[in-house]
Amino acid sequence: MSDQKKACWRLIITVVTLAAMALLIYGLRDEITEVLNNLGKVNVLALLLLIPLQLLNLDAYVRLYRNLFKILDRPADYWPMFKVTNELNFVNQILPSGGVSGISYFSIRMRSLGISGAQATLAQVMKLILLFVSFQPLLILGVLLLAARGHAGSFVMLITGILIALLVVGTILGLYVIESRQRISSTSLFLTRAINGLIHFFRRSSSETISLTGAEKAVVDLHDNYVVLKKNWRLLKWPFIHTMTANATEIAKLYVVYLAFGELVNVGAVILAYAVANFAGLISVLPAGIGIYEVLMTGVLAATGISASLSIPVTLMYRVLSMTMVLVPGYFFYHKAIREGLGPRAPDK
Repeated sequence: MSDQKKACWRLIITVVTLAAMALLIYGLRDEITEVLNNLGKVNVLALLLLIPLQLLNLDAYVRLYRNLFKILDRPADYWPMFKVTNELNFVNQILPSGGVSGISYFSIRMRSLGISGAQATLAQVMKLILLFVSFQPLLILGVLLLAARGHAGSFVMLITGILIALLVVGTILGLYVIESRQRISSTSLFLTRAINGLIHFFRRSSSETISLTGAEKAVVDLHDNYVVLKKNWRLLKWPFIHTMTANATEIAKLYVVYLAFGELVNVGAVILAYAVANFAGLISVLPAGIGIYEVLMTGVLAATGISASLSIPVTLMYRVLSMTMVLVPGYFFYHKAIREGLGPRAPDK
């Protein structure tokens, strides 16, 4: 690709990114106003605890990726991985695709570190599986804490049961598909044809936007790298610990906002509300799950005995401050990566 075309594509990507950010900020305009109005009513020093918690959260993900790539014999240095993790968080926030856009970006971006698209995709798949698995002990802990205070009613138990079932089924289904080369190939073929069919519906001139042959090769590479991880499953202990740390720090950030409002609430309620809101956010059609996230979190908190008059301002402040800590550094590293180029293609192995 010529330098002129590269510059043109960089300009297009920058404009699209800024438009997505503007849409996100516009969607959150009422929440941002509410947060600014509440800043004078809260303990700002307590809110400063969000910064080290966010850094611990980022550190957990960086170490997770480094551990996974080390198992695949593709070691990555800390600082480059730190930058890519910030970029990935930014992309996942502004594009409403349940993480699919982030996975695609991550696969392209990691080539500059000598890591193939298949290895990068596998790291994302394993991250999701480990996040699901590591959240189950936290969810059980949350129910026990609610029960100890008499807040584990039938509705709360129903929600918890559904969440645990989704976590278990999702984990088993993901492992079932990736375990077999034939199953993962069939699944990929079905999804590729479905996407091509959808694109063809809008663009009649294109019958195969995504190459079936290329997709087949990618899933074979993905399965081969999964086999490497499976043979070294004992080494997944630290990735599991890192994902549990990531989950725990996110819950801690939400709880810190309650502390800033001068309230000591049941940690179990915070764990359950966080879980429900994040599951719903995965399927939201709006960036960062705007709307559905706040409503569900407030509803679950109300069911566990926390009044809406407290949970609504806390949830809004948590959301706005968390996204600010993601979007500001994320955009900085993302824009820099786009300007410099995403790097050469790594050999697929």
